[in-house]
Amino acid sequence: MDTIECIKTRRCKRELGSGDVKKEIIENIIDCGRLAPTANNLQPCEFVVVTDRKKLLIISEIVGKNAPFLKDAAFCIIIFAKDVKYYLEDGCAATENILLAINNFHLSACWVAGAQKEYAFNVAKELNVPAGLKLISIIPVGYSNEQPNIQKRKLGEVIHYEKF
Repeated sequence: MDTIECIKTRRCKRELGSGDVKKEIIENIIDCGRLAPTANNLQPCEFVVVTDRKKLLIISEIVGKNAPFLKDAAFCIIIFAKDVKYYLEDGCAATENILLAINNFHLSACWVAGAQKEYAFNVAKELNVPAGLKLISIIPVGYSNEQPNIQKRKLGEVIHYEKF
């Protein structure tokens, strides 16, 4: 898929269906997250892939109303980052790379917030994440025919030259 088309067609989808996704594709998606830019090249991100149905249900219950669709996903990618100065920016860059890679493989996903959420500690605990890592995002991935009709602001409404 062309890069510009990939960016312009990516949408969050919450109607996710399970199904087999080849390990090679999952690892390719994670590799795109790994290659995201990071401040001072510290590369603080760690990626947990959850494919087990029972574990997806548990995480869905922990996250609760924020992502009830998580339990239906084919798999989930959970991004953590070491507590460095720009951990949130670095983790968000990795998250966006992953979302674009998911779209490139004609899969669907939804970015679920992690940083500073009340469930962050319990998600980390469930996944045996070492202390010192912060939850950045949870990305349920699956197959979807959902066609979100999300209206984006027009370019002329957001672009400013030389001054606001």
